[in-house]
Amino acid sequence: MNVEANDLLLFARVVDEHSFTRAAERLGLPKSTVSRRVSALEAQLGERLLLRTTRQLTLTDFGHSVLEHAHQIASEVDAASLLAQHRQVEPSGRLRVSMPADFATNVLAPMLATFVQKYPAISLELDLTPRRVDLIGENFDVAIRMGDLPDDSTLAARRLATFTAGLYASPRYLARRGQPSEPEALMEHDALRLLGRSGDPVPWVLHRDQARWEGIPPGRATANSPEVLMRMALSDAGIALVGDHFVEPHLRSGALAPVLPDWRPPATDAWAVFPGRRLMPARTRVLLDDMQTVLSGPQCQAEEARIEKTLRLAKLTAPGSWPSRKE
Repeated sequence: MNVEANDLLLFARVVDEHSFTRAAERLGLPKSTVSRRVSALEAQLGERLLLRTTRQLTLTDFGHSVLEHAHQIASEVDAASLLAQHRQVEPSGRLRVSMPADFATNVLAPMLATFVQKYPAISLELDLTPRRVDLIGENFDVAIRMGDLPDDSTLAARRLATFTAGLYASPRYLARRGQPSEPEALMEHDALRLLGRSGDPVPWVLHRDQARWEGIPPGRATANSPEVLMRMALSDAGIALVGDHFVEPHLRSGALAPVLPDWRPPATDAWAVFPGRRLMPARTRVLLDDMQTVLSGPQCQAEEARIEKTLRLAKLTAPGSWPSRKE
């Protein structure tokens, strides 16, 4: 038996409106068509669904049972219709976003400037503090987070990009302290370390093929801003673990040099995290779509190719032959 979903939908509308006439008006169909299709449904099911009189409609016991399934179909149709309408409405309202300051400054700033001009009805609010905000409790729409995500059934996530990183120092620092030849030698150098959420320095984890090294070298400074650590490395203060995306211009200019280029930390995923609502606000949807476009589009792919080329050339250069820093 193949029951038409449309006929179940018509049946649900008739019951909800308590009238064939009102149901037909709501659906934009002739009353005769609605009546005929409900009668055909009854004939196909082999039992009456409705008892009709000139004054009222009464559900049979079988009709009550079928109505539950008919309402499920009607609910899905309404949800699809609402979604289509929602996507056509101009995105508007306050959009609260939490993201790392370095990520906003070095990666997304041009995109965000374009975004606010593209959607003038959206009021964008950026929280660039390093803390992990409570999206639902603090009424945030989106948070950009790096690395592994904890399990949380109240939130949903979309992966935006994957970023690689490496160890870098200025040529002046390396000329003064020497280029380490193996990870263990890092314990004799000055490290510029990232501060973790626990309040302790984040360990350095390095891989070369199947080999792995982990340690916390002695620190000259610890900060919760990768960009500050990179700026300190540019000023000859030590070795920093920095994202390749951030360091590439300085690597190309000779202001920074790779340290142990064969040993690399694991790549880090960037995630957009948002409340797991059934229907995402239009303002959130367009922001995620624009970020995804920027981080996976042709411009980003060209940037990744340039970074890879720069790193490859840097790796081929002898440790002692790095150009001196441009004054």
